[in-house]
Amino acid sequence: MTRPHVLLSVAVSIDGYIDDASPERLRLSGAADFDRVDQVRADSDAILVGAQTLRRDNPRLLVDSPDRRAARVAAGKPEFPLKVTVSASGDLDRGLRFWHHGGGKLVYTTDAGVAKLADRLAGLAEVASLGAELDFGAVLDDLGRRGVSRLMVEGGTQVHTAFLASDLADELHVAVAPILVGDTAAPRFLGDARYPGGPHRRMRLAEVTQAGDVAVLRYLPKARSV
Repeated sequence: MTRPHVLLSVAVSIDGYIDDASPERLRLSGAADFDRVDQVRADSDAILVGAQTLRRDNPRLLVDSPDRRAARVAAGKPEFPLKVTVSASGDLDRGLRFWHHGGGKLVYTTDAGVAKLADRLAGLAEVASLGAELDFGAVLDDLGRRGVSRLMVEGGTQVHTAFLASDLADELHVAVAPILVGDTAAPRFLGDARYPGGPHRRMRLAEVTQAGDVAVLRYLPKARSV
């Protein structure tokens, strides 16, 4: 059994925020970067997002391009990647758009969360328990058994932090928008954690590209800079 290749994808302001503190979602990326992300989604077997992001942003997490969806089908894949979320509490609303668009959906939760979600999401998603608590290594093991070879992780802060702190990320795409948020009440890309190597471990920068007015940095977290 092989774990999937894990790609973390995030858009941030120049000062490291993923949103502002207002009720409305801050659009950090433009059309060119949204199209780039759509291609990354189309190239993935599964897309994972945390429960807090689902509750805050209510995303659909789809491949928008009909041509990309058609190419997936022509390659023998489902039209849409598997959509995955994780929730320790099981506090997820049946009305979220995530459940009602696209293809297969999968929820990883705890034994306590299953008691809440099994009936609530019946007919909408598969609900799988990881036991007493969430373990992202176990998530990857199970996705590998399901045939997922490429996993795209789209946040939010807690999920990205968990993957990087546990040294589970193979690739990191950071789209830096020319925006300054400047509000400590706003959510940041990462939270406090004991990251492997701490500030003395340097990731390898593999590529820098431009998407409109956004700079896209591709890092390889497990590869050291030389």
